Amino acid sequence: MILGSVLNPVNSTIVAVALVPIGAAFGAPPSQTAWLVSALYLATALGQPVVGRLIDLFGPRRLFLLGTGLVGVAGVVGTLAPGLGVLIAARVLLGFGTCAGYPAAMALLRSEAERTGRDSPAGVLTMLAVANQAIAVIGPLLGGLLIGLGGWRCTFALNVPLAAVSVVLGALRLPRQPVGRTPPRGGTVAQLDLPGMGLFAAMLVPLLLFLMDLRTGTWYLPLITVAAGAAFTVRELHARTPFIDLRVLGGNAPLLATYARALVAYVVSYAFLYGFTQWTEEGYGLSPLRAGLVQIPMFLVGIAVSVTVGRHRGLLGKLLLGAVGQIAACALMLTLTADSPLWTLVALAVVFGVPQGSNSLALQNSVYVQADPRRIGSSAGLLRTFAYLGSMVASSATAASFGEHASTAGMHHLARIMLGAGVLYLLITVLDHSLRRRSHGAADPADPARSADGA
Repeated sequence: MILGSVLNPVNSTIVAVALVPIGAAFGAPPSQTAWLVSALYLATALGQPVVGRLIDLFGPRRLFLLGTGLVGVAGVVGTLAPGLGVLIAARVLLGFGTCAGYPAAMALLRSEAERTGRDSPAGVLTMLAVANQAIAVIGPLLGGLLIGLGGWRCTFALNVPLAAVSVVLGALRLPRQPVGRTPPRGGTVAQLDLPGMGLFAAMLVPLLLFLMDLRTGTWYLPLITVAAGAAFTVRELHARTPFIDLRVLGGNAPLLATYARALVAYVVSYAFLYGFTQWTEEGYGLSPLRAGLVQIPMFLVGIAVSVTVGRHRGLLGKLLLGAVGQIAACALMLTLTADSPLWTLVALAVVFGVPQGSNSLALQNSVYVQADPRRIGSSAGLLRTFAYLGSMVASSATAASFGEHASTAGMHHLARIMLGAGVLYLLITVLDHSLRRRSHGAADPADPARSADGA
């Protein structure tokens, strides 16, 4: 489960230090190599809830094996790519292939809890969160090491052995049928809401394209999003087995608040990951390898925080810790200049490790306890979709802040945007009264055995 779930974050982050050498290899400007990032985001944001819904219906095994197998194919295509266009296609394949790992893990945890009657999978949820946030942080460092050893193609070749191990382990260990479930009446294929999935794609893709390039010339994309969104709403409210049950989702305010927190949290996280890393290379003058090394403290602190807070019940404390950590880190970013000593960059990475470790665990656990157990796969997929919406906003904010060069003034502008997102995260958390009710003795947020209205 851990290996499958980290295929997405490792491919999301490892490319951060590979964009410059890829651009040099193909003579492509940054405006073109940026599609290597955006292509994976588009495919993942669209594919996560779709694949999650398929996992809800068919179980984790088949989707996990198909997805991780596709990752291996994409690794081969990317390694041998003769041009940038093929490389972008490989990133699209990677995006769709990595969609199965995380929803499959969440679905398997839920069904195992139901089968065994064990109340709390907090330890395994913590391991998943630690693995995902750790690999997201060490991705740039790993990318720098691979590029130093064999060039940028090694960042794609890495997917081949990872996919091979995932397929073998999945074939050996994953159950052949959904654990603890019975097939729905009429057969699972009849439960697929293909028109709903198509309208979801028609709504999401233009929104993501607009967020990637916030120009006046793209004014028509939000209009397409609104029109497709209206059609999607009508379809899902009248569908017998909707792709996303809007009635249930609309009545689940705690889960909607979790999705909103995920969006703004990942604005901060990805702006730091890409924007700050870019500034450390261009504005501060570090090499790609040293820029990756500077983020090692965030990796270590994030793991320590996740392991520590993962032992405690409740969600509110974890979310408040993440909110305060984000605000403190963004404020510290505003004090940095090109003349700041190196230790201040390391100190910033240490501070950012606190929300990195706390937020990822809290958001994951929130979905686990707030979502309808019958739709845990698609709900987990939607969490990733909102996270990638946040990453798109972060990408646009980074581009708008830096322009042609990652200057210190641009970094400070980006930090102010991040600070605003951090304050919004805090407000959403403080105003969410369901978190306070849980912490005062309703259902235990680490406990999958909860009341029906908790779903």
